[in-house]
Formats: sequence, C-alpha cells, structure tokens
Amino acid sequence: MATTRIMSMHINKGKTIAQCLKARLDYVKNPDKTEQGKLISAYACAPETADQEFLLNRNAYIAKTGRRIRNEVIAYQVRQSFQPGEVTPEEANKIGYELASRLLNGDFAFLVATHDDHAHIHNHIYYNSTSLDCTRKFRDFIGSGRAVRRLSDRICLENDLS
Repeated sequence: MATTRIMSMHINKGKTIAQCLKARLDYVKNPDKTEQGKLISAYACAPETADQEFLLNRNAYIAKTGRRIRNEVIAYQVRQSFQPGEVTPEEANKIGYELASRLLNGDFAFLVATHDDHAHIHNHIYYNSTSLDCTRKFRDFIGSGRAVRRLSDRICLENDLS
C-alpha cells in the first residue's frame, strides 16, 4: 500500500498568500524531481499558473460570500509514497490523479506532482481549499486523514499494488 498523509497549508507569518502558494507549488513542480515537468498533471488549473488560479478562486469566494476566515487554510496537500520498485513514475502519477479525482469529485482544482528523485516514488497532491464555483471551502473533518488513506489503499489494490 502507498503511505498517505494529508496536511493543510496555512499562510506563513511574514508572507502573503500568493508567496506561500508560489513557494510550495514551485517546490513540487521542480523539474529535477518531475522529469522536466512530465510527471505533473492537473485538473481545472494549469500547472504553470495553479498558484495564481487558486488565489483567484479564493478572492472570488470572499467577493461572493463576504466571508473571511481566521487562520484560513489556503490549500491542502496529500503526500502519497510507494515502496521502492513498486510503480513507475507514470503509474504513480496516474494513481495520484485518480485519488484526487475521487476525493474531490470534480469540485476543487488540483495538481499532482510525482517525484522520482528518491528510491521511493511519491506524489505531492495539492488541491485548492476553495471550490471551483467559489461558493464554499473544502471541509476537513476529524478522521479525514484516515478516509484519504483508505481511499488510497483501495485505489492501490485496484491497480494490483501491494
């Protein structure tokens, strides 16, 4: 099974939302880790401009709803790691895309970056906390990490992985 972990991304002190998003997404899109970008896939956003698109959706959400959230989560990250030799980088990216698709049901933009610079291939899945229609935020819930792990395990089994 893949090891899966979900984390929320908050605004760092002394940085703007735009700076935080750009820094995180630039790291996961690193060409040296993603075969010059070949191991990056996305839904409802362009990998090159995902940080800006996430921010635009967030600003549209504030404009539509008038809501501002203290300690706002601006995006979520799922890390999905595979055993060495278990998958090819392309298979890992496909599995990460499938995980994000099933988790988010087409309601949130996401980016999957597969890193193959270590013995264990792993995915970084970033998804916007604001829905595509800019009317709501993703609702993280107690036990959501466990639910994501179970979904990841199910997808791995469906793909004949350990």
